[in-house]
Amino acid sequence: METDDLTKWVLTVDRRLLVMRTIHEHGLIKASEIAEKTGRSLQNISRALRELEEHELIECLTPMKHTWKRFILTEKGVLVFEKLRKNHLID
Repeated sequence: METDDLTKWVLTVDRRLLVMRTIHEHGLIKASEIAEKTGRSLQNISRALRELEEHELIECLTPMKHTWKRFILTEKGVLVFEKLRKNHLID
C-alpha cells in the first residue's frame, strides 16, 4: 500500500490510530501498557498491533517472546503518523 492508502486505512478504525499515537508518544511500549493508557481491552489493542504489524507500520522488537512483547513505529509508520498530523487529521 502507498502512504496515502495506509493513512486512510489507519483512519478507518480508531484503535489503529490510538495504538500508533501511543507508540509515537511513548516510544518502546508493551501491549498491556497501551491498553492501560488508552482504556481499551488488551484484546482490542492486540488486534490493532497485529494489523499494524502486517502493514509494516510497527515492529515488534522482541518477536521471540510470547508475552511482554515491545513495539515501536517503523520508518513507514512514522511517515504515516506525520502525514496524519501534517494534514490536521489528528491532534
